[in-house]
Amino acid sequence: MAGAIATFPTAPRAAHPDRATAEPLVVRAVLIGIVFAFFALFLFLPLLVVFMEALSKGVPAFFAVFEDSATAHAVKLTFIAAGIAVPLNTLFGLAAAWSLTRFDFPGRPVLITLIDLPLWVSPVIGGLIYVLIFGAQGWFGPWFIDHDIRIIFALPGIVLATIFVTFPFVARGLIPLMQAQGTQEEEAALSLGANGWQIFWRVTLPKIKWGLLYGIILCNARAMGEFGAVSVVSGHIRGKTNTMPLHIEILYNEYQFAAAFAVASVLCILALLTLVIKTYAEWRAEQQLAEAARTADLPIHR
Repeated sequence: MAGAIATFPTAPRAAHPDRATAEPLVVRAVLIGIVFAFFALFLFLPLLVVFMEALSKGVPAFFAVFEDSATAHAVKLTFIAAGIAVPLNTLFGLAAAWSLTRFDFPGRPVLITLIDLPLWVSPVIGGLIYVLIFGAQGWFGPWFIDHDIRIIFALPGIVLATIFVTFPFVARGLIPLMQAQGTQEEEAALSLGANGWQIFWRVTLPKIKWGLLYGIILCNARAMGEFGAVSVVSGHIRGKTNTMPLHIEILYNEYQFAAAFAVASVLCILALLTLVIKTYAEWRAEQQLAEAARTADLPIHR
């Protein structure tokens, strides 16, 4: 009918977003209380105990622990193993992330799956793999023994085991970030005459630096705290192949509790510092990811 205004049924008004998930005050208090109770019981209380036991004999006794040659060597070996494994895993992570996000090739899904393998395999199994390969009765062990090269029960075996358990972290930190950022800027730089190294250093690396730092931090934290795989390949030789986690176990088994907790407190301090840096790097990486997503949705003006 002329002049009539067509009307349409209106959709029911959505509930207030604050009320959609609102719970009674008692339920919220109980849930929040459970969360804080778990944090207190399984995180804050153990950390408090570690530092209290480490300082139980006084500050001078705490620092005297690290004057022991075996303890000093364990600290040194831990940093050496991490100092070798982390840069190598960084190179691997960059290469893997670049390959998986910039190239399409047969076996790509298999490679992605294999990168996650150390996260699903027990670290002890990882250590046993290297014993079976490089041990005295392993595939290549006799050849290395004949040439006076020690892999197992020596630094090379510790480094190999550390690399095995930590190599997914850098790659896994970079792959989603580089996938979200796409290849438009690299392609633009290539069209302007930039070579591969120039594209990487001036275009790609500035975009992924926070994601890269995030992966390196996680890799380093796991490398310094690894116990299972390193325990298998090290042989627990005091003053020679013990890292800090292994040395803590020996001190504790010898009833040197204050010394054990003193070394453990160093790992806790490193972990707390790592957590602070990780949180900041994670926040910046999320910002980069969100910015990349916004850029990808912007229309291209010609």
